[in-house]
Amino acid sequence: MSRPERTWLAEDTWRERERAHAGRMRRWTLPYLERRSRGERHPVYDFLFQYYRHRPSHLERWQPGPGVVLGGPGAREFLARGGYREADGGVVLDESAFTEKHARTARSTLALLRATAARKPRLNCFGLHEWAMVHRQPAREIRHGRLRLRLGTAGTDSVVEAHEIRCGHYDAFRFFTGAARPRNELQPTRATQAEHEQPGCLHANMDLYRAAYKLDPFVPAELVADCFELAAEIRELDMRASPYDLTELGYAPVAVETGAGRAEYVRAQAGFARRAEPLRARLMAHCASLLTLRE
Repeated sequence: MSRPERTWLAEDTWRERERAHAGRMRRWTLPYLERRSRGERHPVYDFLFQYYRHRPSHLERWQPGPGVVLGGPGAREFLARGGYREADGGVVLDESAFTEKHARTARSTLALLRATAARKPRLNCFGLHEWAMVHRQPAREIRHGRLRLRLGTAGTDSVVEAHEIRCGHYDAFRFFTGAARPRNELQPTRATQAEHEQPGCLHANMDLYRAAYKLDPFVPAELVADCFELAAEIRELDMRASPYDLTELGYAPVAVETGAGRAEYVRAQAGFARRAEPLRARLMAHCASLLTLRE
């Protein structure tokens, strides 16, 4: 793949994109920062900032990605960030700052994305990973202990024990309780992640956000934002299908312990798989393009 051609943006153009991106992301970052300042927690959305380690200020910050020359006197602001240089009458991301460390991240990300994209979506896990994370767990040790379990402790345990658990996503499986881990059909590890990742998995599709921001600032802000917003919507389903009662927060449960609930979950899961597909393709193309910077 050839290096990307340079695109020149007038200052009024890139300023508008910068404002639009910041406004789009502040819908999420400002409520999180306000909650954090009050010592409050949100069991759905805080995950997007605490599990995924991308600072709210960085999420809000617009960046053009490689091959874009920012015109106008205001472009010099980017020089203060580091990683940018003057070129062609403007300011451009310094492609020489794409180090071998960045390249290793791009290679491993591309390999995982390709392995995932090559498989058909598997839609028979029914979101039971969240149930397996509290199976036979003492109440004081439950992760969202301030939330009531919809079916109570015994009822939650019964659901896990009455169903087959089919989680292939390592970063979900590693949070299973000791009692639940042997019940899982698969025993994924970090080393075997590429062998198990599949495009129907909610967590694999949320992780597109991490794949994007880990290559910051070499990924356009709009692609990071697209992946973040998909992750936010998926997270809502993830928690609505969990054993927790979130009705006071305005979330109706997806009762996966019932046939109707499982069918509802599968429909939503399939929809997210379809929406993730073009984002995964964009990330793969972008990783492949970035790797030409080291050739």
